[in-house]
Amino acid sequence: MAETRREQSAFDHLDPPEMDKILDCVHCGFCLPTCPTYVVLGNEMDSPRGRIYLMRSAAEGSVGITDSFVKHLDLCLVCRACETACPSGVQYGSLIEAARGQISRQYRASAMDRLLRAFILGVFTDARRLSLLLGPMRLYQRLGIQRLVRASGVLRWFGRWGAMEALMPPLPEARQAGGFPELTPAVPPRRGRVALLLGCAQHAFFPEVNLATARVLAANGFDVVAPRGQGCCGSLLVHEGERERGKALARKTIDVFEGTGADFIAINAAGCGSVMKEYGELLRDDPRYAERATAFGRRVQDVSQILAAVGLTGPLQPLTLRVTYHDACHLAHGQRVRGEPRSLLRAIPGLDLVELSEADFCCGSAGVYNLLHPEVAREFLDRKLDRLAQTGAQVVVSGNPGCLLQINLGLRQRGLPMRAAHTVELLDWAYRGVVPEIPPATPRGGPR
Repeated sequence: MAETRREQSAFDHLDPPEMDKILDCVHCGFCLPTCPTYVVLGNEMDSPRGRIYLMRSAAEGSVGITDSFVKHLDLCLVCRACETACPSGVQYGSLIEAARGQISRQYRASAMDRLLRAFILGVFTDARRLSLLLGPMRLYQRLGIQRLVRASGVLRWFGRWGAMEALMPPLPEARQAGGFPELTPAVPPRRGRVALLLGCAQHAFFPEVNLATARVLAANGFDVVAPRGQGCCGSLLVHEGERERGKALARKTIDVFEGTGADFIAINAAGCGSVMKEYGELLRDDPRYAERATAFGRRVQDVSQILAAVGLTGPLQPLTLRVTYHDACHLAHGQRVRGEPRSLLRAIPGLDLVELSEADFCCGSAGVYNLLHPEVAREFLDRKLDRLAQTGAQVVVSGNPGCLLQINLGLRQRGLPMRAAHTVELLDWAYRGVVPEIPPATPRGGPR
């Protein structure tokens, strides 16, 4: 009977969603009020249990990998809020990523969809290609062309490509996003050695976050090594179903970081950390890497976990700021890291930390979701901006570059007097006694 079911399945034999995990779902509905797509779209098939029902139907051969099947699974943010709410411990993230792997091999999207995905996944996972793209983009910004293009409103005619341009922040100088010190020595007393993942989007768009991470870890007694030869960790590809490409990058990451002699692998991008901690699951069928991947995953820690575990040392200067904290999905739900960033922020003298309503509701970034589904992502962002405005905060803090890009876009377009920053940036400001610049309020619909 089981063999017959496998023969009828719409899934192939390469990493299909596991039926045991599918059957863990008892369809209780606890996930529904926590799922952003269900809350916003109100469609049962755009809820976790609806998508799991579709996966079971495909596994049993009742449905195929059709346009409808693909649409509902594509609209998932993979925020994993359902995992936090689920009383049965359903491993939804593993299921949706495996199902997307099936889609990537078996479904032929439109030519425009294929082109857009190929561009995004080809460029944003390759440092060399991303660097080549950012060169002309810097010129585009420096010459004032971007300001004219945005003011003209012409971007709305370019659909998802226009949405991609709107997300672009002011780009750092090429020298900032270029070299990075291979070793940042610890300030005595020494407490350990960490290896830092520079990341793709993080290093390209927010190199100051990586520099702040190294400085703060060093100030707290850690030698920080940024190994040469590191690249993309594969998280973006895994989330989007390109599992074999993601596995190749995972193997390379393990090879590069294993030789650093580090106690921990420090991560400052939530999406990267969630996948790297689960390398053991990703590479479980690889005889050469399965055990190494599991051991590697145990050493992966978000930077906030490392710092909160040892306790901050050294003099922190007061930061007289009103701050709120947005939980990045893959930090709060994927890694279950919530308290550590907040405890670090509360340790900064003068800082007023106010809780954000629906702090763990997705902002709509979700890897490249805001590029592939900008209209739906905008609904999540608007909901987040409404909650942020209620706090009266000057800075919204998060632990993921995608969230920083998405929220900064919304703040700019709505004209809120607030900036988005990474947790380690605030610690770095306090250690260095730097007062950050807060943008002034502008009328809604003002500069974009």
